[in-house]
Amino acid sequence: MALTQLPSPAASPAAAYEGILWRQSSRESAARTYARSLPIVPVRARGLTIEGADGRRYLDCLSGAGSLALGHNHPVVLEAIRSVLDSGAPLHVLDLATPVKDAFTEELFATLPRGLAASGRIQFCSPAGTDAVEAAFKLVRTATGRDGLLAFTGAYHGMTEGALAASGGGSGARVTRLPYPQDYRCPFGAGGEEGARLAARWTESLLDDPKSGVRRQAGMIVEPVQGEGGVLPAPEGWLRRMRELTAARSIPLIADEVQTGVGRTGAFWAVGHSGVEPDVMVLSKAIGGSLPLAVIVYRDALDAWQPGDHAGTFRGNQLAMAAGAATLRYVRENGLAGRAAALGRRMLERLGALAEAYDCIGEVRGAGLMIGIEFVEPERGAEVCGRAAEAGGAPATGAGLPAGTGRVPGAGGPLPASPARAAAVQQECLRRGLIVELGGRHSCVVRLLPPLTITDEQAEAVLDRLADAVAAACRPGSRIPGFPAPSTPKEAGAASPA
Repeated sequence: MALTQLPSPAASPAAAYEGILWRQSSRESAARTYARSLPIVPVRARGLTIEGADGRRYLDCLSGAGSLALGHNHPVVLEAIRSVLDSGAPLHVLDLATPVKDAFTEELFATLPRGLAASGRIQFCSPAGTDAVEAAFKLVRTATGRDGLLAFTGAYHGMTEGALAASGGGSGARVTRLPYPQDYRCPFGAGGEEGARLAARWTESLLDDPKSGVRRQAGMIVEPVQGEGGVLPAPEGWLRRMRELTAARSIPLIADEVQTGVGRTGAFWAVGHSGVEPDVMVLSKAIGGSLPLAVIVYRDALDAWQPGDHAGTFRGNQLAMAAGAATLRYVRENGLAGRAAALGRRMLERLGALAEAYDCIGEVRGAGLMIGIEFVEPERGAEVCGRAAEAGGAPATGAGLPAGTGRVPGAGGPLPASPARAAAVQQECLRRGLIVELGGRHSCVVRLLPPLTITDEQAEAVLDRLADAVAAACRPGSRIPGFPAPSTPKEAGAASPA
């Protein structure tokens, strides 16, 4: 159909809505992502709520991939933007000093870990988080004279070449991949404190083994909570051990707080949970108050750049700095990090009850208002047991792992991941007016990233709709001995299989 034959916006709301989606699919690249699983056309938004061109209202638990700490169009953000527009101040000034930039920097430094706040330097980068990651890599390579990087399995740091190489799905000759500890799919089959200890021991051995083949390390980059990797909080003791190992070997530690920052995890910066002070912090998303902004903050001892060594045309985004300063101040003054911690705990408790009711949920986990629900295939658990029996034994039981759903009967190992079930839950959520995102190693994790301003009543509405979506998406299937049908709530009082 020719574009001139498409209905005009004046034809009817439904026709205009379909026309917009059609034009997007015909003109945008095949790389588009969110638009494929979320075929909506937002036209108005406030707080948690989005209204689509089709007249439907949605509760938005994607929040611009975590960019909207205060939700859509928060009054303090809008007022900050209007004040700059009404003042006649320049909107584009490269890296020149301005009152708006100074206010943003002051507010940001007031929230940083003490060491960085006392003697840190800031570099304003091009506006995306991946640009800040690239800047961090360039910085530590310049400062150390070394070129290797340490990164972790399951990581996500952006879509530019260097950031991709350090991410879980990338590859690069200068990047050494290290195990990131997790409970449910522990790479060592242990989980808990033992799994974290083994992951740290592996890293230490690799760094100290002269035959490991590890290149000269310029830095280690780590997410305090892996977001795209499946919402995996780093164990606090393990993160402190990474700080010890890098400090002892003069390897700068880079904390990627692009998605975890500004109160998201229940601390203003996620490194605050462990008390770790990194050498470099990569910041973006929420620091711009919904507008594009990215910076790195680093110890002044690393400031080996010469003038012009790193630049970017749009690093002076005045509107983003004004919106960012207002957001940082509001989160700090209203204790929203603590609010996220308390509400997140309550949401995880209710989701834990949902996991007890449905064997298609392997694990719920998270930190603050960064929550993940991993979906699995209990129907295939019998296959796992069968393969283990043929090999002469059962999968090893994880030390210290909680009993309950999501594990192979009698063995304790995780059930096979179910990306199809997670995608079905996402679509059932959308039908019920709830926007959620997928992530994780196998794209089997439903992720919740609501704004920090979400109310208790809204949180209950989100969980109600999610529970209904799980009930609809987890259809009856083959049963594992000792397990109820995966789509059916467990019978009250049913015992977990031995």
